[in-house]
Parts: sequence; structure tokens; C-alpha cells
Amino acid sequence: MSYRSVTPTLEGFIQQLACCYLTHGYWFYVSGFVPEGKDPAAVDAKLVAKYGVAVSESTRFRRKRVGLANLQYLRFERSFLLISTLGSHPFKEDEAGVLKDIRRVPVKIGGYSVSYRRGGRTRAGEKDPCWHSHVEIYRPEFNRLRAFFQEIAVRRSVDKLAMEFYRLPFEPYAPVRRQMLQLWKDVNVRRKTAGLSLLPIEVLPLRRKVMKPFEPRPGYEVAE
Repeated sequence: MSYRSVTPTLEGFIQQLACCYLTHGYWFYVSGFVPEGKDPAAVDAKLVAKYGVAVSESTRFRRKRVGLANLQYLRFERSFLLISTLGSHPFKEDEAGVLKDIRRVPVKIGGYSVSYRRGGRTRAGEKDPCWHSHVEIYRPEFNRLRAFFQEIAVRRSVDKLAMEFYRLPFEPYAPVRRQMLQLWKDVNVRRKTAGLSLLPIEVLPLRRKVMKPFEPRPGYEVAE
């Protein structure tokens, strides 16, 4: 059967992982990188076949019912992820030494950090008992951005600063939005202290674009 595993964009990879796989119990993973000189498509086919990834939804349901794990495979450019649910599977035995739990060790790719964790507080202020996908800018990358924006806060015009925010290559998932707001606040604190005009909140790209993860954007060339 046809099995789609290659996302033409990083944003598609993150969306498929965070909004589909994690929410359906795929928490145990091994990440890898296809070396230069190897054909990524051949690696895809080998891993999908080796672990029987390409099965129907009905087969996945039957496996789950008897305590067996299901797997998914996902690749962007040369970075790939094999990720499984609870249950037994030869994949877990083969990769026991490097297998990670995304609830404890986030997946890091393209400046993002993706994990699965308990919620904080609900809008009513109560403790959230549910688990949620958590997509944020990887902390070292966020610290780099924070230093960059503090450096240019009083050296550039509002228009040029707005363009820097517009160019941020991150989809605004809730944790990312909080990080962007922190960058915006940092800039305005520096500008207010210097007596300069402040950046309006509208400079922040706060609405996430929902996409079809396995289909390229118009004008985006897919590299197999």
C-alpha cells in the first residue's frame, strides 16, 4: 500500500508530528540522518519495509488491541524519525540503546523543540490534567534570537524591526507565540528606555497556517 512519509517542508514535518502522531500515542522514537551519498528514498523504503510501517488503519487497530506497538516514519530532507506507540515491537528491541521517550526527551529539528507534556493551567486558572503536544523554539536558538533582537532594538527603525519579526521562520504554536511575545516585549523595553517609538503588537505573526503536510507549497520545489 502507498505510505506517505516525506514532508516537503519543515513546517509540514512539525505539524504531522505534533498534531497527528503525538496525539495518537506515538511517543517512543529514534531520530536519524541520511548520510551524503546515500539515496534518502532508498533509506525510506528499507526502514518502512524492515519494520512493517505501511499497514492499514484496521491493522493498526488490531495490533493495538492485542498490545502490539504501531510505527510511523517521517522524513524532512535528510532528517528522519521512526516513532512508535506503547506495546512490543522488534523496532524497540533493535533500538533499545537509543530509543527515546518524547515525553522526556524532545525532538529537536530545524530550530524547533517538540515534546509531549502535561498542560499548565486552563483559561479558568485550574490545573490542566491533559497531555498536549508542545512545540517551541529550541532554547539555545531562542536565546540567540533574544540577544539579536536586543542588539538591534534601538538601532533600527520600526519598519525594519517589523521585517525581522516577519522573517522569523517559526510557525506560531502556542509556546512559540509566547516566545515571540517575549522578543517583542524585550524590544519595546529597550526602545521605551531610549525614548523611541514602540513596535505595535501587529508585527508578530501570531496565526498558524494549517497545511497538507505531504504536499508542497505552491512554488516550493521538492528535493527527494
